[in-house]
Amino acid sequence: MAKVTGVGGVFFKSKGDSAALTAWYRKHLGMSLEDFGGAILKWPDDKAEDRGLTVWQVAKKDSKWFSPSEASFMINYRVDNLDELLEQLRAGGVKVIQGPESAGNGKFAWIMDPDENKVELWEPKLWDDKNKGA
Repeated sequence: MAKVTGVGGVFFKSKGDSAALTAWYRKHLGMSLEDFGGAILKWPDDKAEDRGLTVWQVAKKDSKWFSPSEASFMINYRVDNLDELLEQLRAGGVKVIQGPESAGNGKFAWIMDPDENKVELWEPKLWDDKNKGA
């Protein structure tokens, strides 16, 4: 049987100025933009312990997981150094709405983009209960 093998792209519509939103992601999250206006994230560039993976999950319709965003989606971005990125974000005027928090599979934090989409930031670690306190 044919099957899905990974996420080939993430595409979403801006609620306002798409160029300004794209520039925000470049400035604050370090997205390197290509000539076509989007970013290409390559697994070989990711040096995390887990060697790269993508999680896919459907939330229940009454889930508060994406709150305070009213969007029906939330994008999780893998990051190489969450603490350093959070310092950069705060210095750039971006409010961290939650985190950092440690879990068995790494560290997490959450921010809102200018379109009020909740963004999850994840510094991956190999799944280990010892990571919860790290």
